[in-house]
Amino acid sequence: MKRFILAFFLMAAVPCAASAAEGAKVGSVDIQKVLLMSEAGKEAKEQLSQKAAKYEAEKTSKEDELKRLKGELEKQGLVLSESARGAKERDYQQRLKEYQRFLKDAQDDLQAKNDEFTGKIVDEVVRVAQAYGRQNGYTAIFVKSESIIYLDPSADVTEEVLKSFNAARKK
Repeated sequence: MKRFILAFFLMAAVPCAASAAEGAKVGSVDIQKVLLMSEAGKEAKEQLSQKAAKYEAEKTSKEDELKRLKGELEKQGLVLSESARGAKERDYQQRLKEYQRFLKDAQDDLQAKNDEFTGKIVDEVVRVAQAYGRQNGYTAIFVKSESIIYLDPSADVTEEVLKSFNAARKK
């Protein structure tokens, strides 16, 4: 709650201070839009999709193996000796644990890669937005978010920053 109040006062103070300065320009950038629409964002999404597809294929293979083992255990369970049945049950339980560990590791890996790609892109977008702001005489450029109650649509510089970002990546 304290953070919200502090953020509200800071948000209210910046426009007041900016309007006091003659010719102050304020803009905003929609980072999510840049992440989705930029070439770098599309490349990152494609790389994540390829990695997820590999994990999905491996997951399917492991699931088929578990089903096969479970089927063998159910069919042969009554015919096998107690020790053989116990060994098959332990083997199945071990593979089930490995499968669950694989799922968690795959999810963690995909999340880490997503965070890495997103962090790199956001850092680059911030640098491009700062350069754009300096070159075009902006007093401030904010990240467009839910905490901004109102901002004139003409202050949205997302498209310009997106174009600059894509152009900078080509160089």
